[in-house]
Amino acid sequence: MAAVPVYRWRLAPDGLATRRQLRARGLRPGGQDVAAQVERPRRRRGPLVAYLYSIEQAKPVRPMTPAKWAALAKANAARRICPACRRDAGYVIPPTLGMCVTCAYPEHEAA
Repeated sequence: MAAVPVYRWRLAPDGLATRRQLRARGLRPGGQDVAAQVERPRRRRGPLVAYLYSIEQAKPVRPMTPAKWAALAKANAARRICPACRRDAGYVIPPTLGMCVTCAYPEHEAA
């Protein structure tokens, strides 16, 4: 594998973008190789690295199909159902609790 150019933070040339920057423009890398990387220095650890892709070679984001929308809706609904009481909590259940607040703290329900 050939070495990719490394740029300092905020000094990358125009025409290159990270995945997030591509997504904000409605693009995706589309199978292209990493064109360069940006490093942001940190004091006590190794640098943060972000990979850059060519904007010219990027492809448009694929549109969501009805099946994908349905799968996403089903997954989001599953995150709202409490495994203890099997009710829709009305919010996404925190993974730290693993159940709705009512089931996690039953002593507060009577108050």
